[in-house]
Amino acid sequence: MQNRRLSSVLSLSPYMASVMLALALSACSSSPSSNQRYGMSNDQAPDSAPELAHLEDPIPRFEAYSRQGNRDYTVRGKSYKVWREIEEHEIEGEASWYGKKFHGHLTSNGEIYDMYSMSAAHKNLPLPSYVEVTNLANNKTVIVRVNDRGPFHQKRIIDLSYAAAYKLDMLKSGTAKVKIKLLRFDNNKELDAASGDGKQYYVQLLASKNQQVIKQHQNQLEADGLPTQLIDENGWTKLRLGPYYDVLSAEKYLANMKKGHYKDAYIINLKAN
Repeated sequence: MQNRRLSSVLSLSPYMASVMLALALSACSSSPSSNQRYGMSNDQAPDSAPELAHLEDPIPRFEAYSRQGNRDYTVRGKSYKVWREIEEHEIEGEASWYGKKFHGHLTSNGEIYDMYSMSAAHKNLPLPSYVEVTNLANNKTVIVRVNDRGPFHQKRIIDLSYAAAYKLDMLKSGTAKVKIKLLRFDNNKELDAASGDGKQYYVQLLASKNQQVIKQHQNQLEADGLPTQLIDENGWTKLRLGPYYDVLSAEKYLANMKKGHYKDAYIINLKAN
């Protein structure tokens, strides 16, 4: 897999800026090497990946653009402009994926890269953005949240997380011909829709084939007065909080859950019956 994406350290928190300045300049130089930063000369798949079949796409929604990840930048002597005012973007091209080498390190958005999340890197889209990606070889489609920069390879248009590549069935090939489409949202329209969009929002906490473990978590949550729901699907039992009838309420509970035992929790939405 020829995946040598450089995760641009263009903007960090004020606390980290002085510490990482030298590395940031190095990452933006003409040298393609980032081995000192990641300690691994070539990217790799995880040695033992968790089950990913239960993963669901993130909910596309309005998010204010990050101050950290939306500055124009230079990598390997080439300058890149961020498309801050873009409204539509749909294109076909080659996608790659990145994994273990960058797992746990900062993205250009100042977040921590998680190769098991549905995320991606793009050279020009504002951060964060939501993009629909279709593998043209098998018509499988995912939605990813773009929170990083790359791939810095002339022919590639997007760099997908390990999880997204898994769902598109492109792990073995390393690259795939895809179509990407920007999903664009207006802040005011989303807030208006949240009050009565006919959807139910849930916070998915975990999925397991071990019914005893799931039941223990459910009992504890309900003892804390939280509404739960169990969904059986393809041999998996999924534990969710909800329903909530606006995304802002769901996000509040999501934030609380992530502070505790559910670091990988995320929001899903369903049409109300």
